[in-house]
Amino acid sequence: MSQLSTSPQYDWRTWFAFLVPSLIGVFLFMTPVSSGEAMTIPIAMMAKAMQVFFADTAQAIITAIICITGAFSLIVSVFKPQVICKVPLLNHLFNVSWVWLLTRLFGTAFVLMTFLGVGPHAITSENTGALVLNDLLPVLFSVFILAGLLLPLLLNFGLLELVGTLLTKVMRPLFGVPGRSAVNCVASWLGDGSVGILMTARQYEDKYYTQREAAVIGTTFSAVSITFCLVVIGQVKLEYLFAPFYLTVCLAGITAAIIVPRLPPLRFKKDLLIDGSEPDANAELVPEGKSLVGHSLDIALAKADKSPGVVGTLKEGVHNALDMVFAVLPVVMAVGTFALIIAEYTPLFQYLGMPFIPFLELLQVPEAEAAAQTIMVGFADMFIPSILAAGTIESDVTRFIIAAMSVTQLIYMSEVGALLLGSKIPVNIVELFVIFILRTLITLPIISLMAHWLVG
Repeated sequence: MSQLSTSPQYDWRTWFAFLVPSLIGVFLFMTPVSSGEAMTIPIAMMAKAMQVFFADTAQAIITAIICITGAFSLIVSVFKPQVICKVPLLNHLFNVSWVWLLTRLFGTAFVLMTFLGVGPHAITSENTGALVLNDLLPVLFSVFILAGLLLPLLLNFGLLELVGTLLTKVMRPLFGVPGRSAVNCVASWLGDGSVGILMTARQYEDKYYTQREAAVIGTTFSAVSITFCLVVIGQVKLEYLFAPFYLTVCLAGITAAIIVPRLPPLRFKKDLLIDGSEPDANAELVPEGKSLVGHSLDIALAKADKSPGVVGTLKEGVHNALDMVFAVLPVVMAVGTFALIIAEYTPLFQYLGMPFIPFLELLQVPEAEAAAQTIMVGFADMFIPSILAAGTIESDVTRFIIAAMSVTQLIYMSEVGALLLGSKIPVNIVELFVIFILRTLITLPIISLMAHWLVG
């Protein structure tokens, strides 16, 4: 069996290529820093600064991007112009299946009506299309640009190989995923769930994850950030309980991460790479005569030695950013607006929540009927349940449960769900709804128990 030697094989340039970009990436994506009274990560602070810079023009820029995407996708689908199809980047951005073409056209229609203030109020109101365009998309736009440009620092220089090899014996037995997914999880928890999904999608396309692993990581580890948890608990006026609240969220989230991947539909996903090939079965094995740390360093340095350099990294970053902005923003506009219309103007989610009333009563949750109406709304948007709870529910225990549930349910169509559907990660909307229900059923008893203990 081949033996790799760390120090004789790689000179200082390789070590430099491994350490410097990786440390910069760790600082930007994974290092907690103080921002006012909250903790966040530098990339999130940069994204907020970018939002402030584009505050007056963001909606116009986003509307233009979505309209360009819709128009060019329609042109390519109908006319197949060679001037676009022969350019790999343009062909990748605009040559899509009819399902995604239809989604992009809906996104284009919704964003135009919302931006111009014309059309049905159900589409353009402040609780539907305007919420997506004015509140959500500017945040995603800045995150996509910065994450797209800077993610190669985490992905291309050996950091994931080092962490992944070291943590395989933890992540694989517990969650059935590679150790490198721990980086996705930390980036999500400290920064933003959308960053975790973007990292997962990129690594899936680069054949580091199988179809099952990408689906598990995308639906399980792209958690809501600490910062947003503060916003949610503040909405229900229980800020003083943030520490036990976040402990409850982590406990319920870890429990769901252990159980849900072992249930359908995730357990039935294929362990094949994106091109249908099988992964290397020996990729995570430590060679005989080598320590885990030494083997981890060898793999990391081998990756750094093959890194694309400054120009190649910058080119890949620009490609990533364009891919995220043009491919995902129209999907979020279409799916997010549609989900919010259903939540706002139909009783569908109330009907879907009715079966939870006996379950909530069994768990002795106060105001069970009102709480049940908020549970299913979380599939449309994570923030709506807390808004409803703040206005209609008096019990601190119930408001605590609803706030924690909205975070641990994880799959909400106005962002996470739309991002997953817009990526190449192999999940569909029906599977996302089933995963949402499973996460609800698994986390609700844990959260209720903790709420009665901590608040009741």
